[in-house]
Amino acid sequence: MTELREHSEALFLGIDLGTFKTSITASNGLRQTVLSVVGWPKDEVSRKLLGSRVVFGNEAMQRRLALNLVRPFEKGVIKYSDNSSLAGPEEVENYKAAAKELVKHVVGLVNAREGQKVYGVIGAPAQASVVNKQSLIEAASETLDSVMIVSEPFAVAYGLDKLGDALIIDIGAGTVDLCRMHGSLPEEGDQITLTTAGDYVDELFLQLIKENHPEAQLTINMVREAKEKYGFVTDTTDRTLIRVPVGGKPRTLDITEECRRACKSIVPPILEAVGNLIATYDPEFQQLILNNVILAGGMSQIRGLDSVVEEGLQEYGGGKVARVEEPVYAGADGSLKLAYDMPESLWRELK
Repeated sequence: MTELREHSEALFLGIDLGTFKTSITASNGLRQTVLSVVGWPKDEVSRKLLGSRVVFGNEAMQRRLALNLVRPFEKGVIKYSDNSSLAGPEEVENYKAAAKELVKHVVGLVNAREGQKVYGVIGAPAQASVVNKQSLIEAASETLDSVMIVSEPFAVAYGLDKLGDALIIDIGAGTVDLCRMHGSLPEEGDQITLTTAGDYVDELFLQLIKENHPEAQLTINMVREAKEKYGFVTDTTDRTLIRVPVGGKPRTLDITEECRRACKSIVPPILEAVGNLIATYDPEFQQLILNNVILAGGMSQIRGLDSVVEEGLQEYGGGKVARVEEPVYAGADGSLKLAYDMPESLWRELK
């Protein structure tokens, strides 16, 4: 393999293949984010309308009625990558194909030069299996020359230079990944992955609204947009109001309590996981980690989440919780930094 550190010859990438959004940061200074959605035209009419054999992100969502839409990632990994027996062979291949197309698309957004070698570090859930990681490598195989798969919260920590006495909580759409940092590569016991993340909140939010407003016509996408715009976890006198169709006619609904309950549902599992990581850590260093808890990922921006988690740490003697400044790119930026720093022996050559 050619010497990876010849930055003028190679393009280095940090990639966060998120369940809901995929972000990429490149050594040429470009950064991009797209929705992790891939769509193929349903027929010749839709193909003519779209003028493309495959579409991605916001365009795919806007044109979804004319598309066979695939959201290739579930719980942070390619859907069915761990258990292909849950779906037919054709469906499994569709998810794999969508993941490959998405990787190819986002890499194309950062303008690699013709013939330029491209090396990428991809973030994965903290406890992703060997099979999960292999499926991500396969997704990148047609686009990248070499790849490295790393724990997503570790990538966040690396990008922030929080390599010792810190606890990273990366809250995405598919998973919540916790990783305690102690000055060396995290081991299995240092990491916990939860599935009570953004998608879980969306489903609960929709369920609660339907229970209290059975006449409302809502989709999971509408609920997700409301969560991203209004999501909060603390008590408030402000009301959360949305306009939705009821029998085809717009009506205003007050969904304040449903929004708070759904968003706050992720807090107890997070605090329990924090407790497990603290209880199994060297007692002389437990308070140091509690005083350096960092929330990352899209869901970290839910209003009041940092203060509610910090309040929950009182049970363990108190602590301090902060949020990353750029949740969309924290993982990708950290992965890019890893790409610069990791020795050649850790890369896996794909071509």
